[in-house]
Amino acid sequence: MNAPLFRDPIYDGAADPVVIWNREAKEWWMIYTNRRATAEGPKFSWVHGTDLGVASSLDGGQSWLYRGTLQGLDIEWGRNTFWAPEIFYHDGVYHMYVSYIQGVPSDWPGHRRDVMHYTSSNLLDWTFQSKLKLSSDRVIDSCIHALPGGGFRMWYKDEGNGSATYAADSPDLYEWKVIGPVITGRSHEGPNVFRFKGSYWMIVDEWRGQGVYRSDDLDKWERNGLILDQPGSREDDGGIGLHADVVVQGDEAYIFYFTHPGRYGALNQEGQEQRYESRRSSIQAAKLEVENGMLVCRRDEPFELKLLPEE
Repeated sequence: MNAPLFRDPIYDGAADPVVIWNREAKEWWMIYTNRRATAEGPKFSWVHGTDLGVASSLDGGQSWLYRGTLQGLDIEWGRNTFWAPEIFYHDGVYHMYVSYIQGVPSDWPGHRRDVMHYTSSNLLDWTFQSKLKLSSDRVIDSCIHALPGGGFRMWYKDEGNGSATYAADSPDLYEWKVIGPVITGRSHEGPNVFRFKGSYWMIVDEWRGQGVYRSDDLDKWERNGLILDQPGSREDDGGIGLHADVVVQGDEAYIFYFTHPGRYGALNQEGQEQRYESRRSSIQAAKLEVENGMLVCRRDEPFELKLLPEE
């Protein structure tokens, strides 16, 4: 298995990946936040003004080719910011929910963050649908899963409410109703929900590894440990695993996450983030297992990544 799995050849800042089968092109696509690690500018402007990068794979995810950035997403003039896409395929339509910030701020706080909904038939041509009305004006990092009784649930980070995970429900993926907080306590981001080995799982980025929760019904969640918290030995895999996506195919599950290979010390220390080596990021992949009711990820363990076509 290649390590790192992918590095963005333009800005070297690939982050927040979502991996999905492109049914029209018959290849796997990775769509990600295209952080501008090489960009000059004040403070944290390099994490803003970001496009959504695209890489494709014809060999089941073993190798990836950079293809460019998604076009046609702008809803207003100027250079704006797109973060952390979630893409959900349903009834012949790809639904993308992406975090949006107007312009290119030079600092983290003080700026409205919204989740925007787009649709596409081919992952390339996108139609803007709406700006979602959620629990605050500081919402990012959405993920979607179908509910067992019908309809859909979205989980997302609400920075306006303690950086907790909130949820909203929809009957049709267009209209959403907030149902309230789901995971509170320690601040976190990047929820990702999937079904694997008879249970529902949620991982959240706690900036010290991925916190894990388990559920039988998508309503009640129990803490299930922490993964990707210990350094790996592969190239560019020596740090914690950040904002991840999971692809499940039958009895196999693969986690795609990013690392900051050259980062040491506090994550948001301004001096660190002015160094290119601290900014750059790499996408990695590892295999997930369930052992004795616990979700397990041994990031150093060799495995063959072979994603199969999906219908």
